[in-house]
Amino acid sequence: MKAISLGILSALFFAVTFILNHAMELSGGSWMWSASLRYFFMVPFLIAIVYFRKGLPALTNDMTSAPKPWLLWSFVGFVLFYAPLTYAAAFGPGWLVAGMWQFTIIAGILLAPLFLSANGKRETVPRAALLISGIIVVGIVLLHLPQAESVPLSTLALGALPVLVAAFAYPLGNRKMMQHVGGRLDSYQRVLGMTIASLPAWLVLAGYALFTVGLPSGSQVFQSFLVGISSGIIATVLFFMATDLARHNQSRLASVEATQSTEILFVVAGEMLLLSLPLPAPIALAGMGIIIIGLVAHSLHTVWEQRKINMSTSHHISS
Repeated sequence: MKAISLGILSALFFAVTFILNHAMELSGGSWMWSASLRYFFMVPFLIAIVYFRKGLPALTNDMTSAPKPWLLWSFVGFVLFYAPLTYAAAFGPGWLVAGMWQFTIIAGILLAPLFLSANGKRETVPRAALLISGIIVVGIVLLHLPQAESVPLSTLALGALPVLVAAFAYPLGNRKMMQHVGGRLDSYQRVLGMTIASLPAWLVLAGYALFTVGLPSGSQVFQSFLVGISSGIIATVLFFMATDLARHNQSRLASVEATQSTEILFVVAGEMLLLSLPLPAPIALAGMGIIIIGLVAHSLHTVWEQRKINMSTSHHISS
């Protein structure tokens, strides 16, 4: 349950991303600056944290001894995750993007066969977790029905397809880096390493933005700073800590990733308070209720799985 709690707490801080990205789009800010500035702001804070935790030498050694995995999976897990999310913010409110983002729950489960278990066998798709995640997806569909009636199909596609890319990229990059470091580095080191390894892509994007749209406004810089601290550092570290706790069990890992569905609730509340957006339609509220039910089911399933493992271990020891 500790991993589930950390996952929900990370979702609260991740919600800042969707709210402020939409706010920046409404004020005319470029998605390219919103994406790159977040990671620029993250670097000095993460370096300070890892330095005081005496983790820089180990991180440096790991990155210099095997730079290719760091560059590849950081690009997948950070660049192909966050650039599409900020781009999608131009095509709808934050809660709509946050809703589409919940497909990462299914994506994380479907990615299981790409990894090997501790005994060297290829992981299988956890069917129970997939079924429970399907309940959450039903809630997401209901959440989006009112918006689908008033938004052109082309706009929905432009907002949805980039988020689907991000939904697969984020868990894939995260899990591959967990597999690469194998417990040698903690969550702070892993986030810093992936941020540094993704900087070349962010510098290219920022350079392109500079020559096409000019410098960002002071307001966009400040809001990107808030996103970097809240979502980039606090939320990412909390989420990586949660996934580290569950990394040896695909079902538990899927349950942790499912906690990100609560982002929708936080985003709706935040946009109503900060951006004066109206309360979603009743059918959308029903969708939120189903999402919560699915999350609770995931948590109960995790407890049941852990209890079954403990009973099996106790029986093996006693025999």
